[in-house]
Amino acid sequence: MTGPENPALPRGFPPNGKDAAATVYLRPLGSPDGFQHCEVLIRRPGGTLTVHCAKDDVVDWARAEGGALANHISALIGRLAAPRPPFAGLALDRPLIMGIINVTPDSFSDGGETPDTASAVARGRAMAEAGADILDVGGESTRPGSRPLSADEELARVVPVVRALAGDGHVVSIDSRRARVMEAALDAGAVAVNDITALNGDEQSLAVVAERAVPVILMHMQGRPQTMQENPRYDHAALDIYDELGRRVEACLAAGIPRAAIAIDPGIGFGKTVHHNAEILGRLSLFHGHGCAVALGVSRKSFIAALGRGEPVTDRLAGSLAAALHAVGQGVHILRVHDVAETRQAFDVWRAIEAARSPHE
Repeated sequence: MTGPENPALPRGFPPNGKDAAATVYLRPLGSPDGFQHCEVLIRRPGGTLTVHCAKDDVVDWARAEGGALANHISALIGRLAAPRPPFAGLALDRPLIMGIINVTPDSFSDGGETPDTASAVARGRAMAEAGADILDVGGESTRPGSRPLSADEELARVVPVVRALAGDGHVVSIDSRRARVMEAALDAGAVAVNDITALNGDEQSLAVVAERAVPVILMHMQGRPQTMQENPRYDHAALDIYDELGRRVEACLAAGIPRAAIAIDPGIGFGKTVHHNAEILGRLSLFHGHGCAVALGVSRKSFIAALGRGEPVTDRLAGSLAAALHAVGQGVHILRVHDVAETRQAFDVWRAIEAARSPHE
């Protein structure tokens, strides 16, 4: 699979010291389940070398080079191939749908639709009936340019909704970046935390999740909601975000949160241009290298309109489903969506087609 446009894997790698500053990444071509071909990305100070080859070739290359590279590739392939344990008590043998419930007047996609407890609870129950596996309750809009919310306002919005939906027996997560809100929502019956700051926005949040022993979704965001879209920059968006999420995973592990309780989300639209978003989506399977479940939110986001015909939020279902189906084909485990029934139908059809395929394809 090498040639003029696809160079061979380099010889004389880390053991001789020439490439001591290099980092090697591995992206399965498609879902990581039983992958046979991959993209190897070798990042050096002067740029990134990309090689497409068979997984067996990578294994042979690493063994021949020996040393740290052999250990790194062995561990990386092990994490990529390992089955993920249940998340929030839910098996990850199929894509999970996380229904978005914004108890806000100003969210980008559905602001004002569920501004109070009664409407939010009704939305959550309808989502569960339509096939949502997890109900994600948030009380603060984090759209670009949004205003910060006080903890008291956020608590007043989300706690009654969490209590009602959890009381119905639904699996509920709390979408918050504040430790105080996380604690109150967990007390009210939430069983997982979804944090856009990857437990880095509140100095107490890491301890809260560790002490409560609950699963967490760590999302990547460059900057803050108020300014994140002003001029986001990356050297290589997918690799930069992979590295940053890796550091947050390591912080969680050090705090006593097991890898099995961690999901990572590259944060589409949070401090990213349209080009960055496309680059990340094109390399989603890379993120399995951390050995965690992978979550994703693409529903109704502005990049869909930017890549399409400028459609308003209410007309982005087709683009949302296209991105979601691409994601599950890359092995993404949890999709955060607004349109639950439509996404469930799309996933059911996708799964049936996948099940009918020849194993030799």
